[in-house]
Amino acid sequence: MDETGTRARTRRAILDAAVSTLARNPSASLADVAAAAGVGRTTVHRYFRERSDLLSAIGAHLMELVATTTERARLDDGPAVEALDRLCQEYFELGDGFLFAFENPQLADWESWDSETEADQALTRLIERGHADGTIDPALSTAWVGSLLWAMLYAAWQHTREQCVPKHTALRLCLHSLRKAVTP
Repeated sequence: MDETGTRARTRRAILDAAVSTLARNPSASLADVAAAAGVGRTTVHRYFRERSDLLSAIGAHLMELVATTTERARLDDGPAVEALDRLCQEYFELGDGFLFAFENPQLADWESWDSETEADQALTRLIERGHADGTIDPALSTAWVGSLLWAMLYAAWQHTREQCVPKHTALRLCLHSLRKAVTP
């Protein structure tokens, strides 16, 4: 469905509110999501008839955000390790959505999560470029570096949540650790 204007903004507001609300309380109701989005419950139901429809849409929304943030990180600019830092910073902002996804196993069946995306391919190309330009240790496989990126992000998101560490501190620790882990 190609939505534009007010309808698209309302849908995004509902999805963003759902991510932040459900990340804090996975059993939150659609009424809670509506309140967080600043819309009525009936408005949420016009966009998402059932909770399962909303959950499916969250998965697709997260994949769209990954695509957008991957583009915004400009992975082809500068040394690969610097581009990896930018990508990590962009992905860090998606923490609520990914914590919600990672911590709710019933969401693991989102169809698009199993297929390789353009963002996945861009990360692979970035790591391979880093191997070639010497900024990413070639002894670390592409898959390993990708796994390190996600593991460091998850650790930073959890550190913020569980240790009440400011986001900027957790991100700084994440970037420092990732760079130490991947550089030769």
